Amino acid sequence: MNKTILVTGANGNLGQAVTQKFLDEGCKVIGIAAPGTDPEFMKSANLEVHQADLMDEDKTFEAIENVAEIDGAVLTVGGFGMGSFENTSLDQIDKMYRLNFTTAYNSSRAIFKKLKSKGKGGQIVLIGARPALDPSAAKGVVAYGFSKRLVQYLSDIINEETKDTGITSSVIMPSLIDTPPNREAMPDADFDKWVKPETIAANIQHLFTEPGKALRETVLKVYNES
Repeated sequence: MNKTILVTGANGNLGQAVTQKFLDEGCKVIGIAAPGTDPEFMKSANLEVHQADLMDEDKTFEAIENVAEIDGAVLTVGGFGMGSFENTSLDQIDKMYRLNFTTAYNSSRAIFKKLKSKGKGGQIVLIGARPALDPSAAKGVVAYGFSKRLVQYLSDIINEETKDTGITSSVIMPSLIDTPPNREAMPDADFDKWVKPETIAANIQHLFTEPGKALRETVLKVYNES
């Protein structure tokens, strides 16, 4: 697979799994990490890391305009927060909105502009979450669920905007992801039922294969047994 893939949040728990999967498939990966984080989180001749605050519209566009031509992107930047409807303040809503939706919106707009100017199509993959689809799963994570529902709708809008351009948007809807922070937060859970970052990464990579490119308006529920 000779492609160049941009991965936002490349040094995060899911971002590292996605980055490694594409590197293993022979791709070049352009990773974007937050300012102040370690730009040398992974060593590879095919990995190029830039730093940018994706909550800042101008800095996002500047960073993505300055990278090499890309064939697509996976937007893994985001955050998680607990809180029931009764206990979720507007400040918590705003925090999840900025972490999950604002970063995805800024990045996808800049990436769409770059792919459109190339004129060869491409793929944009967004990361949603099960609580965006299932209100029962959103209990206790209300702000997170709201923000991820917006990410799903963003993908739908991108697909409407990109008809006849060869550009497609897909959204991955994982359940609980088996990461060290989630294990620490829920030490009594059955981790075997959670979905591994590597499993999500493999499903994402499929979207960039020839069979995967034929999919349209894709919403992938990656729940495992949770």
